[in-house]
Amino acid sequence: MRKGEAMKNNTIILIGFMGTGKSTVGRLVAEKLGVEFIDSDRQIERDHGMTIPDMFREWGEPGFRAAETKTLKRLLAEGNRVIATGGGAVLAEENRKAMKEGGTVVALKALPETIIRRVEGDDGRPLLAGNVADNVLRLYNRRITAYDFADFTVQTDELTAEETAQRILDYVWKGSR
Repeated sequence: MRKGEAMKNNTIILIGFMGTGKSTVGRLVAEKLGVEFIDSDRQIERDHGMTIPDMFREWGEPGFRAAETKTLKRLLAEGNRVIATGGGAVLAEENRKAMKEGGTVVALKALPETIIRRVEGDDGRPLLAGNVADNVLRLYNRRITAYDFADFTVQTDELTAEETAQRILDYVWKGSR
């Protein structure tokens, strides 16, 4: 992992509201560090053989959140990687505790108008079904402080994915000196 060896458990956990760039940035950070990248939502889909919208339909949000917690804890236990979490993974205290203990938590944030622009037309987000702008604003206002437990925060509105990744790497490497 080179300079980043001082990271807690050699794992970076990216948190943030949907559309803040966690998956795109996570891939770039993992590539630079030479570690595995895992999108926890995609891993949940692989583990259960169905899409997240299908899980929401069949199990409801509580059922999906239980699967999310189980997958997140397993991924954190395996260590030495970059994990992009789903936007709602931070809602459970159990998940926040596991993330804080399992690695360096980095929050990606963006303004609601940026998020709306980024997620419009994405049918894979069941919590946004219907009026995307209204649903983003409703969820955003409910979750506005949910990401505040992070070790480091990056506001992504005016940054490219590469610039965001570099800020994360600078933070991680600075902490390893």
